[in-house]
Amino acid sequence: MLDNHDDIHPLFHGAPSTTEFKKLRKRIVRQTREAIEQYGMIEPDTKWLVCLSGGKDSYTLLAVLNELKWRGLLPVELIACNLDQGQPNFPATVLPEFLKKMGVPHRIEYEDTYSIVMDKIPAGRTFCALCSRLRRGNLYRIAREEGCSAVVLGHHRDDILETFFMNLFHGGRLATMPPKLLNDEGDLFVYRPLAHVAEVDCEKFASAMKYPIIPCDLCGSQDSLQRQQVKQILDQWETNSPGRRQIMFRALTNARPSHLLDPKLFDFAGLMRGNVPESEQ
Repeated sequence: MLDNHDDIHPLFHGAPSTTEFKKLRKRIVRQTREAIEQYGMIEPDTKWLVCLSGGKDSYTLLAVLNELKWRGLLPVELIACNLDQGQPNFPATVLPEFLKKMGVPHRIEYEDTYSIVMDKIPAGRTFCALCSRLRRGNLYRIAREEGCSAVVLGHHRDDILETFFMNLFHGGRLATMPPKLLNDEGDLFVYRPLAHVAEVDCEKFASAMKYPIIPCDLCGSQDSLQRQQVKQILDQWETNSPGRRQIMFRALTNARPSHLLDPKLFDFAGLMRGNVPESEQ
């Protein structure tokens, strides 16, 4: 791994020199590069808006993307963006100071969506859906203003699994966060380069690097969120059978429409004896 200050991005200055951390860093970089290549995220000479919330996942995303660019493996321009949504006691100076210190091109945008969420959502109801829609709309606007082709988010493997089970348990559909999505207007991609990276690796990485983590108090104050319930289920499964998360994630990449029940994905009515479906050949 790169350890000399002359050939490493400032985001990695002070990185632990332990073998364990070097393996962690190498694994995250490899998995991120695999996802970027597998899902066709690279359009040369374009610009990505890298969304930075101040959480462990977005710091990991920012660091790894800059490392790939530093190595010449990511031929795109990167601009970090934090959307200050007006939450009470949000430490507004932390991210600007960090990004300036690290020499990362960035934009800090203030938009008070917090007041809108608090006004529209009744007491006791979850904020996430409306908060997410408002945040996404503003990020799309900023991306267009900055001439970006993609909005890049820090969702990891476990976010994708949790969303799958939330849709399964509460939405009655098989769906999750895709690693690559085209917005409704058709002018911007949404990328999730950490799609193959485990949450625990993001946590270990950000902690080892001592990045200034900013918690999301708006969402974190709601202990009964469906996502937290799903997370607890997955945690218990992982405890009982280590490696189960990765097996379930692999299943999302290995769907067999002929062995599901959706006639829009597989022509069950047209299936005749003597004809072997292409998916079975």
